[in-house]
Amino acid sequence: MHRRFIVPSALAATLLLAIPAAAAPGTVGAPGIGDPYYPASGNGGYDVAHYDLRLKYQPTTDLLEGTATILATTTQELSRFNLDFGLDVSEVRVNGRKARFATSGDHELEVTPAEKLAKGRAVSVVVRYAGKPSELKINGWTAWARTPDGGVAAQEPESAVWWYPSNDHPLDKATYDVSVSVPDGTQAISNGVLQSQSSKLGWTRFNWRSDKPQATYLTTLAVGKFDITTDRTADGLPVLNAYSKDLGANAGAARASIERTTEVAEWLTEVFGPYPYNALGGYVPNVTSGFALETQTRPFYSPKQFANGANVSVVVHEIAHQWYGNSVSVDGWKDIWINEGFARYSQWLWSEKEGEGTAQELADYTYAQHPADDPFWKVKPGDPGPDNQFDIAVYDRGALALQALRNEVGDEVFFELLKGWPTEHAHGNANVDDFVRYAERVSGKPLAALFDTWLYQPSRPAAPAATDAGLAEAA
Repeated sequence: MHRRFIVPSALAATLLLAIPAAAAPGTVGAPGIGDPYYPASGNGGYDVAHYDLRLKYQPTTDLLEGTATILATTTQELSRFNLDFGLDVSEVRVNGRKARFATSGDHELEVTPAEKLAKGRAVSVVVRYAGKPSELKINGWTAWARTPDGGVAAQEPESAVWWYPSNDHPLDKATYDVSVSVPDGTQAISNGVLQSQSSKLGWTRFNWRSDKPQATYLTTLAVGKFDITTDRTADGLPVLNAYSKDLGANAGAARASIERTTEVAEWLTEVFGPYPYNALGGYVPNVTSGFALETQTRPFYSPKQFANGANVSVVVHEIAHQWYGNSVSVDGWKDIWINEGFARYSQWLWSEKEGEGTAQELADYTYAQHPADDPFWKVKPGDPGPDNQFDIAVYDRGALALQALRNEVGDEVFFELLKGWPTEHAHGNANVDDFVRYAERVSGKPLAALFDTWLYQPSRPAAPAATDAGLAEAA
């Protein structure tokens, strides 16, 4: 993914009900989860286990109506807690009883339950809401894309705020049931497995389920008119791909790429180990954006990804994220290299497999393309800062670090590392330091200096560092 979303520090918000009475010290959940890149992202005081979203969407008006049921456990005593959300809320219930609520900042929904919640308590929160997601602007833009026949929620690092209330940070992953009612003749695509589909009174309801932990930004919704293909992998996993009916000249290239998803996933299991989920696929809505995103089990692709013809490489990138970024998620957004460096390197490995240039040749080429005074080398993939979180250097310099690691430890250990990491941290979170320690433990080699050179120094690694890493100097 190549776009970032900045949470502004202050934006006027409409007060929905009276502001809750002052809570006792130490019993108010924090309005952020503690990520220094995005201080307002996520919330403190609870851990979500499951989201049940029951939605109705009218494509002609962009009206989304929803009831979200959130199942969580308190991690502290709570007299008040926050959810991240931007649409208009009509009612909140906590454990079945009406709760007071108000808004603050640009997407904070403050909830005061009827009685204080004890630490370690199972909690259900029901939020009823409605609104037009495309009209919700934060920092001047929306993560909800209108299409000629519907709408799409797909963005990084935040998109949930536009369509359901949540604890919006990768540190709090959960399972999902997403049920969406749309006018007959229209489809609703989401993550995981389609459990059922039924029509009544001119509306069709689609029920989707993701049964493995999923970060909020990896949850997607696409409503429109799609051509849908289905299949099963050799292991029996359901495969569902969806293409807007109005992709124009990009339609053929999109299909030629995404219909190879099963092949790509099977190859990646040889590189990264067993596929971590129970469904596979991808979708291409008619949007004007240019990025792709690793939405869990069913990546989102913009039509522009296929403007120059088939682009299997982007499919490799997004499917690789299912291991690196989705199953093993970041601790904080500064750890983005764990996502993007590995996904980019998987593209290099695919090129190597396809006979279109080895990973070493691509590393040499990338290194040579950027002289010492190129700003590319100022970006530190191990901690790029929020302004550079999706800079090309995080991807390409991040992949260079992996090629340097491969050359240092040898192929046998390197590919053992690639398989072992997503197994050891399956469905969890980790940071860059965790990977460095893991690589040192498995390889038996001191690697801190290597990672410091390639991930943290704001300069082009010169000889002997480049030579030691097997990278050719620029002519």
